[in-house]
Amino acid sequence: MSAGTRTTPGPSATPPAGAGRVGVRLVPVPASLDAPDAWAVHGTVHVGDAIDREIYGHTDLALDAATVVTTVANDGYRRVLRWVAVLDDGATDADPSGPARAPRPEDVVGRSMVALPQRGNTHVAVVYVGVHPDHRRRGVGSALWDAATEVVRAQGRRVVMSDSSFAPEPPPGPGALEAPTGSGRVPLDDDATSFALRRGFALEQVMRHSALDLPVPAETLDPLRAAATRRADGYRVHVWTDEVPEEWIDQFAVLETRMSTDAPSGGLDLEEDPWDAARVRTASREIHDRGQGYVIAAAEHAASGTLAAFSMVAYPHDRPEVVFQEDTLVLREHRGRSLGMLVKVAVLDELARARPSSRRVHTWNAQENAHMLAINVALGFAPTSVDAEWQLNLDPEAGASA
Repeated sequence: MSAGTRTTPGPSATPPAGAGRVGVRLVPVPASLDAPDAWAVHGTVHVGDAIDREIYGHTDLALDAATVVTTVANDGYRRVLRWVAVLDDGATDADPSGPARAPRPEDVVGRSMVALPQRGNTHVAVVYVGVHPDHRRRGVGSALWDAATEVVRAQGRRVVMSDSSFAPEPPPGPGALEAPTGSGRVPLDDDATSFALRRGFALEQVMRHSALDLPVPAETLDPLRAAATRRADGYRVHVWTDEVPEEWIDQFAVLETRMSTDAPSGGLDLEEDPWDAARVRTASREIHDRGQGYVIAAAEHAASGTLAAFSMVAYPHDRPEVVFQEDTLVLREHRGRSLGMLVKVAVLDELARARPSSRRVHTWNAQENAHMLAINVALGFAPTSVDAEWQLNLDPEAGASA
């Protein structure tokens, strides 16, 4: 039940003359989104909206204020820290002649995040850096990166992972950086690619971002549902909205754990990420705290009473047209029976019934995951962008990168 946030590392260069210093501040958790110190939360959203408009031309995927607040916490499974960057133009530091005004959301020119897993993968830190398109090449990216890596090193993490998004995927050729998996490319001359490569990151995997227009026509969905139902003889589907029933919660935790071992991960240095019932409940509560709902379809192997597959979507209540595909998994021992198609169709059926305002589903898949991509293409998903999955192995003897 993870919610992904995609931000693009902004470029960094020596600040031009007169550009001013960059002030980097931790994002506090305000008492409310209307509180004076919520400026950093809203500034984070302001930068994210600008980055997403530049990449995608829309803000369907943009980080919202509730997510910023709910993720700046340690829930026992992941600790998250966020920073914002403000250009020092004299408006935000104390003025010798009197107190300066508090920063405004529009004063924020960059944002970053460090996520520190607390159970599985405790050797890893996930770092995102994003710079407003109008404020690049002023050292903003470097300042945010330095603040993040200082924490990463202090926490003893030896692997840093990040991602960056590009639209569209570039064609093969000298202007593209190919994934070592043999599937997928990202532009070599993009600022985000340069930012990552200069800091020693290696491209390990490329994810395809696809979108599906809703509702799916019956002439497409009905034959797929019928064929999957025939092949999945001996399985039955359960559909859950906004909670996982207690009778299934332990088995669902097993499915989420298997997501960390069964899904393609390229060359990323990832280990098993264990889930239990308490973590499922915590994740569910956090989704609701972000102002989102969700639907899960799970396939049960009737003879054994075992959950064999699931698919999950989440949707923001304040964006009634938008749906995010979260995890989809078929356990290895149950593959070859169209269970992936079965549960994905069941989710679409429930969306059509319970949330008819839905107009777009966004999903991400490893470019080498041919089977799941084939399911999505059959349903009508179309590629829209790609995400680079970056990895940096830190030298424990070295200081933070500049």
